[in-house]
Amino acid sequence: MIKNSPPAADWCISMDAEWESSLDAATLGRCQGLGEAHLQQCHESAWTPAASHIEVTLPLIPFALVQRMLGMCRGRRKFLAASLALLFIPALTWLYLTVGGFQVKPIPLSPLEAQSSTPVGGAGERQALELRVRAVEEENRALRRELSRPPKSPSARLPNGGHRGNQSRTHSEEGTGDNDGQKAATVGNSSDCVQQPVVDKCETIHVAIVCAGYNASRDVVTLVKSVLFHRRNPLHFHFITDAIAQQILSSLFHTWMVPAVRVDFYDADELKSEVSWIPNKHYSGIYGLMKLVLTKTLPSDLQRVIVLDTDITFATDIAELWAVFHKFKGQQVLGLVENQSDWYLGNLWKNHRPWPALGRGFNTGVILLLLDRLRKLRWEQMWRLTAERELMSMLSTSLADQDIFNAVIKQNPFLVHQLPCFWNVQLSDHTRSEKCYRDVSDLKVIHWNSPKKLRVKNKHVEFFRNLYLTFLEYDGNLLRRELFGCPSEADHNSENLQKTLSELDEDDPCYEFRRERFTVHRTHLYFLHYEYEPSSDNTDVTLVAQLSMDRLQMLEAICKHWEGPISLALYLSDAEAQQFLRYAQGSEVLMSRGNVGYHIVYKEGQFYPVNLLRNVAMQQVNTPYMFLSDIDFLPMYGLYEYLRKSVVQLDMANSKKALVVPAFETLRYRLSYPKSKAELLSQLDMGTLFTFRYHVWTKGHAPTNFAKWRTATTPYRVQWEADFEPYVMVRRDCPEYDRRFVGFGWNKVAHIMELDAQEYEFVVLPNAYMIHMPHAPSFDITKFRSNKQYRVCLKTLKEEFQQNMSRRYGFAALKYMTAENNS
Repeated sequence: MIKNSPPAADWCISMDAEWESSLDAATLGRCQGLGEAHLQQCHESAWTPAASHIEVTLPLIPFALVQRMLGMCRGRRKFLAASLALLFIPALTWLYLTVGGFQVKPIPLSPLEAQSSTPVGGAGERQALELRVRAVEEENRALRRELSRPPKSPSARLPNGGHRGNQSRTHSEEGTGDNDGQKAATVGNSSDCVQQPVVDKCETIHVAIVCAGYNASRDVVTLVKSVLFHRRNPLHFHFITDAIAQQILSSLFHTWMVPAVRVDFYDADELKSEVSWIPNKHYSGIYGLMKLVLTKTLPSDLQRVIVLDTDITFATDIAELWAVFHKFKGQQVLGLVENQSDWYLGNLWKNHRPWPALGRGFNTGVILLLLDRLRKLRWEQMWRLTAERELMSMLSTSLADQDIFNAVIKQNPFLVHQLPCFWNVQLSDHTRSEKCYRDVSDLKVIHWNSPKKLRVKNKHVEFFRNLYLTFLEYDGNLLRRELFGCPSEADHNSENLQKTLSELDEDDPCYEFRRERFTVHRTHLYFLHYEYEPSSDNTDVTLVAQLSMDRLQMLEAICKHWEGPISLALYLSDAEAQQFLRYAQGSEVLMSRGNVGYHIVYKEGQFYPVNLLRNVAMQQVNTPYMFLSDIDFLPMYGLYEYLRKSVVQLDMANSKKALVVPAFETLRYRLSYPKSKAELLSQLDMGTLFTFRYHVWTKGHAPTNFAKWRTATTPYRVQWEADFEPYVMVRRDCPEYDRRFVGFGWNKVAHIMELDAQEYEFVVLPNAYMIHMPHAPSFDITKFRSNKQYRVCLKTLKEEFQQNMSRRYGFAALKYMTAENNS
């Protein structure tokens, strides 16, 4: 491969010199003075012995190329046209040997052949030429030995399996740094013959991320998706988190079940004392300083780690970045990309005074840390002393840990290995990020390091935004890919799941129903910011419900009717989750409520896992009591306070009661919601309202005894009956819903039966009510009505549930089977 080719004129001169050097002085002297017509013949006779000693296999050269090469040398030698073939024999030989596609074979001469090829000049000239040929042969043998060494595999040269033309190389990539502004910032797409270091197929790549709060926990998922999408190696994530992020991410990864991915958490609250003494003006707050203490936080036997901000998106295999560790030299311990804004140059505005930095400084959104060397260099003491000294004049940091990293590097430039800027393309306003790439294939890591995030100004921002949105809405279930050929740690949850599924009979007509019970759905708790302050009287109640995308319009109305905390489980795809996010962020009603917990359960399978959703919402209740409702019901105004008073009145804390809220329905999309029980009774009499499902499924709510409720002024107790499915308020420790019931049918009935088996008392509240709002039939109820096998499987599951009840509760559970047979 040719690098740094000389200008055409110099090349022509060097070719002539090389050709002439192959002739001895005597021969050249003999040929001097001849005309151009005879000069070629003279030179041919001088070159013949050398040609008889070596055989060079040359590639065919296109005539157009010869013409171009002639054009480059026109005017350099007057006899060039006449001696074209002889002139280019050494040139083409040199070119072909350089590329490596050559074959040199020494041919021994017989005495007769030697005599016939003896030049006119005599024995002395022959001896000089033979010495020259032997020297050339020795050079060829040495070159053959060099080229006979086995080359590394293409994957070793190109970690991502791409083309050579997409590999970029800069002066800074060799670890020497490059302070030449434009040169350091511009990364070409030129060829690179330097073989890239190999990352073993099964080598674990360690990634550290500081993450705190609800929003950062949501952002980091997109980063993780982009890494998982491209990765070919096992990954070990090290999350430094607060309690909120740990709860969210531990649940997410536990239910994600991605093979060859390990996750560890480190309590950020325990690290606050290490950095809380540093005043920080950056919006990341105290957590923006915690990358400084990673040498102390991460395991002592961990030698190297890639540190990432949460607003990073990968466009390539992270193993390529991991391979850069092999390029560190000397005392280099930090791998960083140059900052692409003018921040550290101090010229952004008048009296702008940034922290000290080397040139433009470095951005810490992507860091390669050699932890073992940093510990030997006493990194903790180094950054602390630097921060203390600079804070005496700077008073606070503006860019959190980045200011301190740069101040340390300013004093110790040997610590840094400058990465090519495509490893951290910084998309904030007024950066030089456009100089980091010439083509899409140049992009490696995109960093949304502006508070504006996706609204940042950049010539190619639409492309970057679309790339980000691709991972944002990408189905995370597709990332559960096995890394074949790599041993992985035993995942007992995954093994138990596979064992359970293998025991199911795939020929069973109800196999899909049974399988759904054991499906692990990826779950993202607290998708939006959540705030809840526990009440001092321990009477607080949380409304629990579940929904899919087609019921999203009910959220605002429920929030207006219920002022207390709400726990909602939403069954959405990744793309729908982003639609919900935009909907919620655009709603003043929803954004004004901090006490609503939104928990995303991601879609998988063909059934709506209604009872799983209810269980997820119940598990996130923070109050002593919960009101088990459905999303298409609007509770009466003031129901929240009424239920809290009932907790005290009926001594809920010391008894097992289920308080029944009578359910009604309307067929009108526009309803003047009744403000009182009297108004409701009036609408009931007028036919505007009806008791819930009175004309379709009377048994579901008949035990409520609506006739008695009309005149009741005090709570009254009712008995369980077959198919009873009221909406109730219970203590938080009540049993969960049975997951075998999916879609439509028996999902609430089974739960109420379980409460009765555990001797809960059903008490109807005389002044409480809720109204079901009309909507189009769900997909599951349509399947129930149209699919006979669906109904057969539901009946089978009911019978199995009743048998399980009999085994668990003994003689007391016989009434459920009897009641079912009589109904």
